[in-house]
Amino acid sequence: MPIPPSFLQELLDRTDVVEVIGRYVQLKKSGANFMGLCPFHGEKSPSFSVSPSKQFFHCFGCGKSGNAIGFLMEHQAMGFREAVQELAQQAGLQVPEEERSPQERERAAQQKEQQATLTDVLARAGQAYRQHLREAAHAIAYLKGRGVSGQIAKRYGLGYAPAGWHGLASVFAEYDSPLLVEAGLVIQSEEDGKRYDRFRDRVMFPIRNVKGECIGFGGRVFGDEKPKYLNSPETPVFHKGRELYGLYEARQAIREAGSVLVTEGYMDVVALAQLGFGNAVATLGTACTAEHVHKLFRFTEQVVFSFDGDAAGRRAARKALDAALPYATDTRAIKFLFLPPEHDPDSFIRTFGQDAFARQLGDAMPLSRFLLEAAREGCDQGTAEGRAHMLSNAEPLWNLMPEGALKQQLLTELAALGHMQAQPLLELWKQKQSAQYQKAPEADSTGYRSWRKGNDWRGSRHTGGRVATQAPLQRGKPTRRSDHALRLLLSHMAFLESLDQEDRMALGNLAEPHGPLFVWLEGQWHEHGVLSWAQLREALRNHACEPLAERIMTGSHAQTEGNDTELQAELHDVLRRLHIEAIEQEQSALIAASSQDPLALQRYRELEERRRALKAASNAP
Repeated sequence: MPIPPSFLQELLDRTDVVEVIGRYVQLKKSGANFMGLCPFHGEKSPSFSVSPSKQFFHCFGCGKSGNAIGFLMEHQAMGFREAVQELAQQAGLQVPEEERSPQERERAAQQKEQQATLTDVLARAGQAYRQHLREAAHAIAYLKGRGVSGQIAKRYGLGYAPAGWHGLASVFAEYDSPLLVEAGLVIQSEEDGKRYDRFRDRVMFPIRNVKGECIGFGGRVFGDEKPKYLNSPETPVFHKGRELYGLYEARQAIREAGSVLVTEGYMDVVALAQLGFGNAVATLGTACTAEHVHKLFRFTEQVVFSFDGDAAGRRAARKALDAALPYATDTRAIKFLFLPPEHDPDSFIRTFGQDAFARQLGDAMPLSRFLLEAAREGCDQGTAEGRAHMLSNAEPLWNLMPEGALKQQLLTELAALGHMQAQPLLELWKQKQSAQYQKAPEADSTGYRSWRKGNDWRGSRHTGGRVATQAPLQRGKPTRRSDHALRLLLSHMAFLESLDQEDRMALGNLAEPHGPLFVWLEGQWHEHGVLSWAQLREALRNHACEPLAERIMTGSHAQTEGNDTELQAELHDVLRRLHIEAIEQEQSALIAASSQDPLALQRYRELEERRRALKAASNAP
């Protein structure tokens, strides 16, 4: 449930904004207020004012302003609820609990305790790796050979994992503790149960979240052995698709530079920091995701992706383009830097100098140009067929963009390249979308019915019995779960705050047009906060997702009045069922691949545990 306004007011009444900001910014008394250097942009003379009487901050340079909650959200990249909980803990207040069952609250408490325990274990390992580095001459020589100073090594917490199989046994007295496996530090053989360190004879790069907690590691070999880089596995605290290496260390440099540089590897980040570019981060051995982009835009309005100029670099850039398009608003700059194939950022700077690299950053390819290049790839624009192919390639990319002047300008450019006018092209795309929406909806494979009233699963769980106040939908016209989830979110946009990353990815990855509609809706939430359906309806005018939203928000099945807690529980039940369907599809593919892939059966078993847990939570049939 939303945090009551009365609680927020009490919290702010008990919070001293000067004390909160003073932990991060050096403030000096100046009249009735306090002044300091703005933490949100680089400046040499103070223009950042904090008012103890108004309990408000304002920067006369960049215009940032807000209360203590807003400061933590902006400066520490916290979510709203996370910032409220941080201040409430300091003030000795208890944030009102969501209306969850005792079992759900217990699970949440256990998960929080587990995460705290795992980060503590990882921190102890990181401390041991740093100690080992002081005694490892060849590791020190390697880092010096790469131009890494002791100061930079300390800043990024670099370490060394010894070559032995059980180096961590000297750090953890209980080497057989399941926590070491769960944290990804130790591997346990399934055949004989023997244990050994995951990282051996490698330079260690601790991966920190935005709070500075160690959540995983990357390890690099000294020679050409494979794999060159070894990352921690996915754990309860580490998810590659969400985290960025070096973001914690780069926060201030990003604000000072007004931009962030996204690179491909750990050493790129460390080497760039050594050479004066401390605003670099790296993805963790995976493609750039929408979650990565969203996180970066909490720190800056300009993101530059740096990739090698070879085919692999172009493929990586193409995936980054897909992830970035939903965030390409009129006030943000997204660019793509392609270095010569023989250079990475480190080698380029050492060869041509810092100024040359800075010019490369300034001249990086804008998102609009890269989108046009991606659409034209493989198309002969000298023929009508080639131009039509180009426009077909461009349509899904253009649809991902939020509404605004940039999107309209790209429509005009695409139309001109296709030898068309903008309005006829837009009408053509809308007709195509409408034709797709009018196709018969897919059947519900598990017999689920998405009307609110009159269904067994909701009645038995939330009202104690069946509520037969509305007839079921007519046979042959089933409503999809994806429809129902989006209907609840369009009706109650505040529910977006309760979604975790797994839910967001599942909704964002839905097939067209449902996935793009969720991406658009989430973008509206980030830009404008909670909006009513009436406001959303106006914002959808002439949008490619308008027909879908209009369809699922009309008719008797679209009524979602009722208790917010009950409706939110209904949404999460629908999402659990969507996760179950996705798992079952992956399991079917794994069964088909099991004869050739020895790891398929193991993955199937892992998914089966997850599927059973989801079914138990949702009472799914």
